Amino acid sequence: MTQIAEHASKPARGVVDPTTLSKPTRFRWLILLLFSSIYLICYMDRGNLSIAAPEIAKQFGLSKTAMGLVLAAFSWAYAAGQVPVGWMGDRFGPKKVLTVIVYGVGLAPIINGLSVGLHSLLGARLFLGAFEAGAFPVASRGMQGWFAKSERGRVQGITHFFSRLAVAFTPPIAAAIMLAFGWRAVFFIFGGLGLLGAIAFHCFYCSYPEEHQRVNLAELAEIRGVNPDGSVRTADVPKRPQVPWRQILRSRNMWAIALGYCCNFFGANFYLTWYPTYLREYRHMSLKHVGLIGALPLVAGMLGNLAGGYLTDGLLKKTGSAKLARRGVAAPGLLLAGVFVVPAALTHSPFISLLCLAASFFCLEMVVAPAWAVCMDVGGQYSGTVTAIMNCSGAFASSLTPVVYGTLFDRGLWVVPFIVSAAVLTAGAIIWTLFINPERLVVEAPAENG
Repeated sequence: MTQIAEHASKPARGVVDPTTLSKPTRFRWLILLLFSSIYLICYMDRGNLSIAAPEIAKQFGLSKTAMGLVLAAFSWAYAAGQVPVGWMGDRFGPKKVLTVIVYGVGLAPIINGLSVGLHSLLGARLFLGAFEAGAFPVASRGMQGWFAKSERGRVQGITHFFSRLAVAFTPPIAAAIMLAFGWRAVFFIFGGLGLLGAIAFHCFYCSYPEEHQRVNLAELAEIRGVNPDGSVRTADVPKRPQVPWRQILRSRNMWAIALGYCCNFFGANFYLTWYPTYLREYRHMSLKHVGLIGALPLVAGMLGNLAGGYLTDGLLKKTGSAKLARRGVAAPGLLLAGVFVVPAALTHSPFISLLCLAASFFCLEMVVAPAWAVCMDVGGQYSGTVTAIMNCSGAFASSLTPVVYGTLFDRGLWVVPFIVSAAVLTAGAIIWTLFINPERLVVEAPAENG
């Protein structure tokens, strides 16, 4: 009789009736919804300041350079916390670490809403960045335990779709709240939603499907695979793995992945920081139009996430080649994103600029799913740490975006930052084509031992 695979730190739940094998449960897709809600809430909270920035700057008398520092403060804390929190996810399991993260993320906007000047704004953004740090790497570690390899690109595409859903719909929602109740209400309402999401996650999530009563043996077989004797494969998850830092940090593949994501994140962070201000002050759009028409590129980015996820998994299933499946989506995506951003900056028409930004962001967001799937492919049981290193590098690169754009905007240079971004995105396409190997493990199996 087939047994449920025993998790390394938990006893098996017992024997599931074999008749259930013909009707697998689909509980992992509800778990995916929980993960997606984390991505949604995180991006709502990190993006709402960009909507309120002009009003906050006016009330507190802050220059664009000062607001650039406030916007960048999130990225500093976010980057600094990536690797330690990603390590904690590998070491202590996704459940414990993510629970702390989601409660902190819910509290952070409320603190932001209580700000009284530059220093308190900086403190609030550092607080948010510290709690969001590691959220996505640890979530990726959790999803690795809940989904088969052939589903990784898709689930990364779906979760990042929800993050871009927040980017697209936070502006009109935040603008409506701000017009009705003022900018502080935006942070209080979003913080309350975050705390509700944290409670739901805490109540329903388990680190592994073997631990959840609603996952039957047939679904577990879909996730883990089946041995030749018909038994479900065991989850390869040590209780508390010792992370081989030396091997990971010496891996050329690891640093190629990190550099590739730096290029992606540098371009993408414009939409999370200066994009609303660019539309309002350079393209002369009203707050209402920013919330409606201005959402077009952000909606395109959402679709790009889904397209990238389904394309990379489809190529993997059809060709069996992770190189072709991951590179074949990421490299063209970065190159085309750089191509489209140039006319977006040069045109005199706000509508054509929006269309070009939409095309650029669609292509840029196609890169996200293969990038995160590669970390799950090459990271193995250390995927939380590997993903954290990639996201940490990207966050440091993204912290340059608000400073570079803000400084140049302050000098009246509204085109130059986009040319810089196009060059960075082209470099990312080259890195993906020549240096990232989705089939080379960052930590090789210890063949010599023993």
